[in-house]
Parts: sequence; C-alpha cells; structure tokens
Amino acid sequence: MMAAVLYGKETLKVEPVAVPKIDSGDVLVRVKAALTCGTDVKVFRRGYHARMIVPPALFGHELAGDIVAVGSDVTNFRAGQRVVAANSAPCGVCFYCKRDLENLCEDLLFNNGAYAEFIRIPGRIVQKNMHEIPAHVTYQDAALIEPLACVLRGLEETGIRPGDNVAVLGLGPIGLMFVRMAKAVFKARVIAIGRRQTQLDRAARMGADEVLSTAETTDLVSAVRAMTGGRGVDVSIEAVGKPETWEYAVHMLRRGGIVNFFGGCPNDSRVDLETNLLHYSEITCKASFHHTPGHIQRALDAVTRGEITARDFVNREEPLSNLLEVMKYLMSHNGHLKTAIIP
Repeated sequence: MMAAVLYGKETLKVEPVAVPKIDSGDVLVRVKAALTCGTDVKVFRRGYHARMIVPPALFGHELAGDIVAVGSDVTNFRAGQRVVAANSAPCGVCFYCKRDLENLCEDLLFNNGAYAEFIRIPGRIVQKNMHEIPAHVTYQDAALIEPLACVLRGLEETGIRPGDNVAVLGLGPIGLMFVRMAKAVFKARVIAIGRRQTQLDRAARMGADEVLSTAETTDLVSAVRAMTGGRGVDVSIEAVGKPETWEYAVHMLRRGGIVNFFGGCPNDSRVDLETNLLHYSEITCKASFHHTPGHIQRALDAVTRGEITARDFVNREEPLSNLLEVMKYLMSHNGHLKTAIIP
C-alpha cells in the first residue's frame, strides 16, 4: 500500500509499505478520509512527538473508513462496516483510569498511520474507542470526532453554564469547534478573538455573538471587559498555544472566573501570572489534554445530531500523494481549515 512515513523534521515521504498485519483482536480499515490536524503540522515541523511518534513512523490520526478484515477474536465488528476509530485508548486499570482520568492513563495506547490506504486498529482501541458510523454521516464528518472529543472535554472541565460569557482566543479549527459547541450545546454568549478577518467571519457563522480582531485592537483585555459590562468573562479558553495568550486569557476573566489553557505551548515555555490576581480574584486555572472514551462517544453523538459537520471545517480535498505539499502549506498558513486527504 501507499502510506506517509515521517522520517524527521519536515521530512515526509509517501511510499510503498507493507499492508499492516492484524492480530486476533485487531481490525484492518481501508481509509476513506483522513483529516489534517494542527498537531500533525507541529509534529511535521519538529520531526517527532515525545509521546506518540518516533521516526521513522507512519503518520496521521483523524480518520474514518471501511473494515476490510477482522481478527479471529473480534465479535462486535465485521468486514464491510463503516467505522471511525480514535487515535488512542486507555488501559482502564491504572491509578488514573480508576480515578476517571483516562486521558492521563499511565499506559495510554496511541495509534498513527491515517495517511495511508489501510490502517491497523489495535484491539484495545477496537474495544474501547471505535464506533460504527451512522448511515447518514459522511466519512469526513465522522473523522472530526477525535478533535471534537478533546473540545467537549475542555468545555465540560470549565463548568460552562447557559448564559455564561465565554471568550475563545484563537480561531483555527479547534477554536472554531469551541465557538460552535459553546454556543450550540452549552448555550453560552461567545466572544471570538482572532487575527484574520476570514477567521472572524467563520466564527460569526459558527454562532459567535461578538468577534474581536487582534490586528485592530491594541488592548484586548479592556475590549473584552467593555463587552461584558466591565466585569470580564466567566470563562476564557486559550486555543492558540502561546505564553502571552495564556496570560491574556487570565486577565480578561471576571472575579471567580475559570481559564482553560487548551493550546499547548512550545516545550520549556513559561508564563508570568500575578499571584495577587489569582488569589484575591479566586481565579481557577485549568488545562485540558486529550480525550476519554466517553467524550469520543459524545462527540460522535454530536456529529450524528448534525451539531457539527465537516463542511464547516474542511475546505480542501487532496490525494495522499500531495500530503507533503499540504503540510508545507499548512505550516505557512496558520489558522487554515482542515484538508481531507483521500488515499
């Protein structure tokens, strides 16, 4: 089969590799759609991921496709089914899994290789984090559930209530998912903050009540406070991944507000937070990493109900052979929407 292999920093080749062999609990899936992701772009730029990818390695993790073979012990799936599989599964027995923190599992099993004609889904993911795609849901819609599950967990972690003022900083695909779900599911009043007018326009279409341009606003914190009667937002969500944006997210909160540091900053980053502000305003600082099987299910349910669709987040289709060019393009076009890779 043809597959993308990451060899190191900005070094990726689409080349012939052996079709993966499956064990008794695994399934083999023909990939029908694999979506690009900001994490994949970061991994391409760095050449590795400390927890998920050690080159040379197969690449990509947001996918949907058709089962073409099942292992001898698989009884809940069959060849021919349309399925979506998450990129990980927890062990279920470690210290963190027993405390309902499956995203922090000590033996979290990751799976990569979506940018390929076929992908092996390991048995643990088959059992815990793979689902049949409802007939009316497209492959590209289904492939959204992995990032959407991360977003839903982030929103739940902040305890958003209907009517809350929520600021979303950063309007790439993840930020836009936060805007859509905070508005459509959690019934919040959303202030979307981004740099490009195209991002702001998309956020407005996603349901943002207010949009704020960083290119045209010299004092973001004052502008946000002005939009909330001088008090500040109940919740701020940082979806950029820069230390300075983490700090902005704290300062635009009301007293007793909650910040979610969702965007991952570069390694060894540091932020400078005022202790008096945190203490006397009772600011709660949260960070959300990854997803759980429960959130994968909830994300699929949201897609099934039509609360989020691929047409809002995917604006290009490219063959697998063009993946290197796609990655280079996404590196130089921060905030661009997703591309669907069709093997």
